[in-house]
Amino acid sequence: MKPLYTLLLSASVALGVATTPVQAQNAIEEWATAKFPAPPPLKPAKIDAKETALLVMDFTKQTCTPERRKRCADQVAGVQKFVAEARAKGAVIIYSVAVPNSVPADILPALTPAAGETVLPPLGPDKFINSDLEWLLKFKGIKTVVAMGTQAQTSVLHTGSTAALKGYKVIVPVDGMSGDEVFPELYTAWHLTTAARISSNVTLTKFEMIGF
Repeated sequence: MKPLYTLLLSASVALGVATTPVQAQNAIEEWATAKFPAPPPLKPAKIDAKETALLVMDFTKQTCTPERRKRCADQVAGVQKFVAEARAKGAVIIYSVAVPNSVPADILPALTPAAGETVLPPLGPDKFINSDLEWLLKFKGIKTVVAMGTQAQTSVLHTGSTAALKGYKVIVPVDGMSGDEVFPELYTAWHLTTAARISSNVTLTKFEMIGF
């Protein structure tokens, strides 16, 4: 026969195991059970070209070809048409390149900057960091920026968010931002239209809904 204290110890251990709560799952473990929210609505946008800058980010030979990123390549014609229209109306056009050591000549021929248009060097996902972008926007009297680029979850998300937090009105055409797959684009759209202090300054739209 076991001593009484041994029996009590065994009972206590068994009781402890039986009453230990099941550990909650974390976001990664629950990933497959997540449900997509409803898509954010697209809204019309009216811009004053004289107070608007188009940020044409990272449309280069290294990042935006049918072989490298087809979703981006498929958007180039629409971006080109919109840039040409905005340029003709007097909007400021600002480009960037993304890949280290890339240069303005790496921008796709269809989107070649016009003489005098600024091309930001490869600075990372937020084009405000370590650049003259904010100074340039203030110097030009810009109040609204149109954020277009690839990858969406880098250039568009980070630069667009920073612009919104700085008080600019930010217009994001969903047919002018791209990722390797659709999910980064979905996430970018969701984040920009739901994040506190950002969403109030962001209009999610598409090219045909933008008027001058």
